[in-house]
Amino acid sequence: MDAISFATGARAASLRVKQLRELIHGARIGHPVAKTARVTIRYRDDEEHDTSFRRSISGDSSEYHINGEHVTHSKYMEELEKVNILAKAQNCLVFQGTVETIALKDPKERTKMFESISQSRELAAEYNKKNDAMLRAKEDTQFHFSKKRSATVEKKQVSQEKIEAEKYQAVLDELYQKRLQLGLMELYHNERTIHKLSDDLKEKQQTAAAKTSTVKTWEQKVKTLKKEHGCLSREQQHIDKELCTQEHILSQCMSKYIKAKINSSHHMKKAEELRTKLKKNQKLVVIKEQELVEGQQEIIEMEKTWRKYERQEQEVTRGRDIELDQDQFERYKELKEVSRKQTAVLRQQVDRLHWEVKANYAKIALDQRRRKEVEVAIRNNHTELEDLTHRAEKLEEYTKTCQSATEEYCQQEKNLSTELRQVHQRSEEVKQDLRQVVEELENASLDSHESRRQLRRKELLEKLHRLYPDTVYGRLCDLCSPIHKKYQLAVTKVFGHFMNSVVVASEKVARDCIQFTKEELFEPETFLPVSYLDVHPLNERLREMTGVKMVVDVVQVNTPTLATQMKKVIQFVCGNALVCETIKEARSVAFGRLERYKTVSLDGTLFSKSGVISGGSRDLQRKAYCWDEKEMRKLKERKDQLMAELSELMKLRRKESDLKQVIAQAQGAQTRLKYSNAELDNIRKNKILRCQADISHLESDLTNLDSEIQMQEDSVDVKAVEMKKIRDQINQMEDLVFSDFCAEIKVDSIREYEQEHVKQQTEQEKKRLQFEAQVAYLNAQLEYGQEWLEQQKKELHHTREAMDKEQKAVVEHRKDEEKLLAAVEVNQNNILDLKNQLLAKENQVLAAKTELDQKIQTLQEINKELVKLQQKVMSVETAWEQKCLSRHNLLLDCKIQGLPITLLSGSLDEITQVQLDSESGSTGTTMDLFEREAQLIIDYSVLQEEFRNLQDDEEVNSCLEKLKDSVTSIEEVLNRTAVPNLKALEKMREVREKLHGLMEAFDASSKESRKCSQEFEEIKGRRCQLFSQCFEHVSVAVDHIYKSICRNSSAQAILSAENPEEPYLGGISYNCVAPGKRFMSMDNLSGGEKALAALALVFAIHSFRPAPFLILDEVDAALDNSNIGKVTSFIRHESSRNMQIITISLKEEFFSKADALLGVYSDVDECMCMFSHILTLDLRAYPEVEEDGRKQTDTSQDSQSSA
Repeated sequence: MDAISFATGARAASLRVKQLRELIHGARIGHPVAKTARVTIRYRDDEEHDTSFRRSISGDSSEYHINGEHVTHSKYMEELEKVNILAKAQNCLVFQGTVETIALKDPKERTKMFESISQSRELAAEYNKKNDAMLRAKEDTQFHFSKKRSATVEKKQVSQEKIEAEKYQAVLDELYQKRLQLGLMELYHNERTIHKLSDDLKEKQQTAAAKTSTVKTWEQKVKTLKKEHGCLSREQQHIDKELCTQEHILSQCMSKYIKAKINSSHHMKKAEELRTKLKKNQKLVVIKEQELVEGQQEIIEMEKTWRKYERQEQEVTRGRDIELDQDQFERYKELKEVSRKQTAVLRQQVDRLHWEVKANYAKIALDQRRRKEVEVAIRNNHTELEDLTHRAEKLEEYTKTCQSATEEYCQQEKNLSTELRQVHQRSEEVKQDLRQVVEELENASLDSHESRRQLRRKELLEKLHRLYPDTVYGRLCDLCSPIHKKYQLAVTKVFGHFMNSVVVASEKVARDCIQFTKEELFEPETFLPVSYLDVHPLNERLREMTGVKMVVDVVQVNTPTLATQMKKVIQFVCGNALVCETIKEARSVAFGRLERYKTVSLDGTLFSKSGVISGGSRDLQRKAYCWDEKEMRKLKERKDQLMAELSELMKLRRKESDLKQVIAQAQGAQTRLKYSNAELDNIRKNKILRCQADISHLESDLTNLDSEIQMQEDSVDVKAVEMKKIRDQINQMEDLVFSDFCAEIKVDSIREYEQEHVKQQTEQEKKRLQFEAQVAYLNAQLEYGQEWLEQQKKELHHTREAMDKEQKAVVEHRKDEEKLLAAVEVNQNNILDLKNQLLAKENQVLAAKTELDQKIQTLQEINKELVKLQQKVMSVETAWEQKCLSRHNLLLDCKIQGLPITLLSGSLDEITQVQLDSESGSTGTTMDLFEREAQLIIDYSVLQEEFRNLQDDEEVNSCLEKLKDSVTSIEEVLNRTAVPNLKALEKMREVREKLHGLMEAFDASSKESRKCSQEFEEIKGRRCQLFSQCFEHVSVAVDHIYKSICRNSSAQAILSAENPEEPYLGGISYNCVAPGKRFMSMDNLSGGEKALAALALVFAIHSFRPAPFLILDEVDAALDNSNIGKVTSFIRHESSRNMQIITISLKEEFFSKADALLGVYSDVDECMCMFSHILTLDLRAYPEVEEDGRKQTDTSQDSQSSA
């Protein structure tokens, strides 16, 4: 398949390689068998004429040959298209695994496939080009038509403007004459007032200078006293600092002293406890030694008594014995021997029982002695347990006391630590904020003292606030501010003389404030009563203008509670004024429209409706500083607050000494608590438990001893009864043996004789056993006492060593305690001395402060007198400056308005130059400006005589008002009248020429539009014809082929175009209805159904432009045997008529129906190179025998599937 694709002109990307040379055999493993390779296709037409197409690999490119002749790629592809082989559409190849993708293609992709088959895609670029050209031509035509219509309307307007311009010019001439008289009158009377103010100013300045020299003398005295007071204050601070240091050292020494005292008291207490324990144990040892001596003495006395008893018994026995003669005694022995033999077994049993009873008695005696010892040990352990319990209770109470003290100290430490941490944190924050505020003040260079005039005005506002707290709101510049710094000059210019006005609630409040100002001799102030203001509504249309903003929109209110009142005030002050970025834009908005507007640029240049233009100046910039001064005032207030807060925080930091003392006390309490807990745990977990375990063990031993004693006594009783029975038997046997002998010696039984003799021995034996038992008990008691005594001596030795160790520790801690106490006393003495020094220094500072206050008070009184003089000077100076500034503005307005003022000296051109330089000038520059302007001498001969002869200010003002009203009335007429175009004649000529040019352009664009439409329709028809021929043919053929493949007329295959008029612009849908099933989308069909639908579409497309061959690669992968039979039948039927089909298949059901088989296999030559070989087999000689049977099977399967 790759080889055929290569020969039909496919690109490298379609051949699954990056470069064509990788197609050479062995190239992928790095060992190509050759440098070049080629594939040739031979085509034979109906006239038996052969044509060979060969494509070969040459490096990374290809060479093309037709019948051995080298041709270009385009020629090669053109010749292949002549035989209906389309490389782009791949109409002769169906690759492996692509059958279902053909059926499931996107409608747009299916449209592209039809365009490739129909070759209408070749016209797509030209179609798009013509379409774009047509659209552009139509847009140009519409554009020129709109221009033509606008030019016609403009022509009518210009003719009307010509008539209006003539009327408007006459009104302007009258306005200029009125303005000239007004300007000259204002300048004339302004100059006369300036001369009067200059004389008054010189007189007041001389008086103020004399008072200033007096103030300087007193200031020098105050400065000297301030230096002395500062030195004393610094000495006081130094002593205070040294006092804090000594207090800190004292707190450290105190904490160490308390800790040492606690440790020494703890060790003393422990040594006292060890001493008490030692005395108690020594007393017990002495008592025990006395008991041991008495026990040994008792044993000696018992041995003497026993020896005396034995001597007495021997004397008594010799007096009572019965005497037998020799024969009787011999006979007694013989009979005794006979009875012994007869009772030997019984006597052995009696002896055994006797010894067992004896052993039991000895065991009972020993157990009883052990029982008494255990009871004594239990009593001793109970006593010790009570002592330990009592001591544990005392330690527990002491531990609770220490615990509560520790918790209290810890809580104090926690509270102090939290407070100090907060103080430290807040101190750092305050210092950071203070540094930032100071840095901002330094950067602004505004951290300076306010002028006396500003202080006076501030004082007035504060007094008014106190008198009318709810109705005096504040100054306008303080209550609002520009939203951005760039608007400061513009807003300042619009605010004008209202900048520092005081906003009040009502007219009554304003009148009261004015009266108060006059009484207190303050400077005149402007008041804005909110309820009395006549506010005109805003023109909302101005907000829709591009590139400009209303001034009321760039001013924000700083106090939210006064938002409603301040909006009214701002609207009154600003009106409908507009703010623009540049002077050019402001002039254009003000004068370049039908209606004039009041506009201001960002640099402060104001354009009024009357045509007056006032530019920015240094005074304007100075006024604009108030916005920054407000921020600076806030920063200064913030600085004072931070300094006060920092001072309070530094006082709180002195609690660090208290914290250290509390920490030392807490550590001492924790040490005591630690030792107490350790000793308490030792008593509870070790001593008490060990004592309780000993008591439990001893009680268990006591119970065991009682049970053993009881068992031994029971055993003795049983054995005594058994011995009695056996002795009775022995007595009976002895009576039989000694019956004659007893009669001879005249006794009832031989036992009477023996009892006399044996009874004595028995009693002796009994007493001897008692003696031995008592001696054994006393020896055991002595042995136990010796062991206990040794143990107590060892414990005494350890206790004495521990006591010595604690006494040594007490001595060491006593020494440390004495050293620390001495250090504490030294620090206390130092602190006392420092406090005395501090008190003396405070008295000196107080005295210096009193003297300084007196001097300052005197200086303040002199300063008040000087301030009053300076206020008068400043008021006169301000009035003079205002008049000079007014003269400057009048001259500037005359220059801007172009009034024909005649100057006897100087020129108005100087005003323009000065105005341009004065924006960044200083006060000195302003004064120079006024002096230069004073040299300008104006010729007032043009001014009417009646205006020059006016003397009274009221007459002058009245006359000025009349002139202004006259000018205003004319301006109102002009404002009501739309400004005509004064260049209407020139514009009329331009409009006519413009209209003629637009007519010609419109005709040319219309002609071009018609031409582009014709060309587009032509290419559209050709493209639509090619695509429709292919689409209509395939639409009919695919349904017929699908019915043939399915062998059922109910099967349907439908092709539908989304855009019927131009189907190549939309998608093409393809749906199939399988026989006996409802309509479903292609995605819901089974794999076999999708494969049949795809094959039907492939065969239908092939029928439109049949290629010489059609190669199918494993298209039967998803088909079952039934569908394979349908496909093979259709292929055999079609191949016999007009198709040459080659199929690649691995299923026998498919390739067994072919006319011939081609088998491909690999082989290796002598060079170990792999080659492909082909085997062929012609099957036409082998007819299909089972064809009918299979057809019947297929028919039955079709019927089953239909069911």
